[in-house]
Amino acid sequence: MNAPLRLDETFNEVDDRLVGLMEALFHPTGVAGVYGRRGAYEDVVERLAAFISGHREEDTEVMRFPPVMSRRTLERSGYLKSFPNLLGCMCALGGTERDIRSAVSRFETGGDWTEGLEAGDLVLTPAACYPVYPIAARRGALPAGGLRFDVASDCFRREPSPHADRFQSFRMREYVCIGSPADVAAFRERWIVKARGMAERLGLPYQVEVANDPFFGKVGLMMAEMQRHDALKFELVVPVRTPEKPTACMSFNNHKDHFGEVWGLRDATGGVAHTGCVAFGMDRLAVAMFAIHGTDTAGWPTAVRDALRF
Repeated sequence: MNAPLRLDETFNEVDDRLVGLMEALFHPTGVAGVYGRRGAYEDVVERLAAFISGHREEDTEVMRFPPVMSRRTLERSGYLKSFPNLLGCMCALGGTERDIRSAVSRFETGGDWTEGLEAGDLVLTPAACYPVYPIAARRGALPAGGLRFDVASDCFRREPSPHADRFQSFRMREYVCIGSPADVAAFRERWIVKARGMAERLGLPYQVEVANDPFFGKVGLMMAEMQRHDALKFELVVPVRTPEKPTACMSFNNHKDHFGEVWGLRDATGGVAHTGCVAFGMDRLAVAMFAIHGTDTAGWPTAVRDALRF
């Protein structure tokens, strides 16, 4: 009988300090950044979700989305211009029955069956908030004070990594605000304050830092610099791997009028709406909890256990 496959045997660059942690929390699948999750880990993810729900603001509409979304919606949102290297597209064997059987036959004889794949009308969802903007736009002009949404989705970004804080397939929870520039600015400031308190209740050492998204290519470098210059993105980071390279577990984003222009969103005064979001990386938060407090949840600090209602 074969011995169980170890994560440090599967990948060459797993952080030595976190190999034991990953073995305690995950089942390897042979693909970097894609794991089966053990029960104790999922229990903490569910408790974190409930903890986040407990901080939801009044008049926030709850929406849950599947792990796939319309390719046209993502194209229109501008994702291909900013992050084409991270996108995953849904493909399937197309053509006639004969074409499909031919692809299967190629596989059975050692050939490449993927030559017969055709791109479909779905992509893997890269961020939970993308589907909400066209839904809001179909409702017409926004009410005074704007709209707020609680959204969540399984997400995918094609960035294979052996590290415990960077998955290809992960869960994302977001609170989204659509409204006037003042609505969005106030929303983000409230949530930065709230998030600090949440991190403290969870017993996580953290910093809130100005950040930028990983825009693609040379033009992306300029976009990232502009984003940092205008302080459009902040991240709450936790030293999961090292203090020198902390992990972003929450982000606070002001998209300005980008999605308002794309989807024709108008605020209560008729101006182009602004949008913003606070995003919780559910898997990063869970990994951070175990990295900081240990793999035995029974031994976690009482205040942390109380916050998560153990």
